[in-house]
Amino acid sequence: MNTIHKLLLVTLATFAISLVRAADDEAVKKDLAQLQGEWTMVSASADGQSMSDDMLKQMKRVCKGDEITVTMGDQVFLKAKITIDPSKKPKTIDYDMTEGFSKGKKQLGIYELNGDTFKACFNSAGAERPTEFKAGDGLTLSEWKRQKPAASEPEKK
Repeated sequence: MNTIHKLLLVTLATFAISLVRAADDEAVKKDLAQLQGEWTMVSASADGQSMSDDMLKQMKRVCKGDEITVTMGDQVFLKAKITIDPSKKPKTIDYDMTEGFSKGKKQLGIYELNGDTFKACFNSAGAERPTEFKAGDGLTLSEWKRQKPAASEPEKK
């Protein structure tokens, strides 16, 4: 009888873990889907210094699948594979840099999605993950707005 109880408990625990993982996978898929598309930078600071309006206007972020590309004008600023965990508080995001100033390194960050607004805070490559959205030494804080697809022009007759 004792063996049956243990087997039942192991089976129930395995089932519960599977349900939690399935819910986590759905949350990842949902947030990853919301990150897709083209974004323009609204505000940013690096090492506590605000980015100028001229620079903000040049910054673009494109997410396709689990990869992002950030450009400044026509130049690639960075490319990275992203990993997110929306179950954490705050939500976490990791960049495995594939191109740019931190190529080959990992940057740990946090993020927030609110409709068409994406906010992120990253620490320098190799440093610990930030715990709050704030500007400061080694931190990059940015806010992005989703670009709406251009409405198709009405047909001319």
